[in-house]
Amino acid sequence: QVQLVESGGGLVQAGGSLRLSCAASGRTSSVYAMGWFRHTPGKEREFVAAISRSGIITNYADSVKGRFTISKDNAKNTVYLQMNSLKAEDTAVYYCAADRLGRQGQTYSDYDYWGQGTQVTVSS
Repeated sequence: QVQLVESGGGLVQAGGSLRLSCAASGRTSSVYAMGWFRHTPGKEREFVAAISRSGIITNYADSVKGRFTISKDNAKNTVYLQMNSLKAEDTAVYYCAADRLGRQGQTYSDYDYWGQGTQVTVSS
């Protein structure tokens, strides 16, 4: 089992940047594919980005391609989400998740463990 703790959220102006971190404890992060999702009230949890166990393969939602970058430091058991050129519509609670089967999927049900979330608010 793994425990996930997100950090790095906050308030930023449109066009600005934030870097979210997700620290994993329990089993090492190299065992899992990792993903980031986000949720706003009234909407379903939305896929943002995913990264393979090795950290080599990544995939992104179309809405964040070219602006967000997911990366992984297995030595530190940490996954990052660098968010640039932020827009008001990026405002959400961001969650990291771990997939023990290594699928790096884009679906909520692909993931087994979830963090508690961190709020990102982008002011226009």
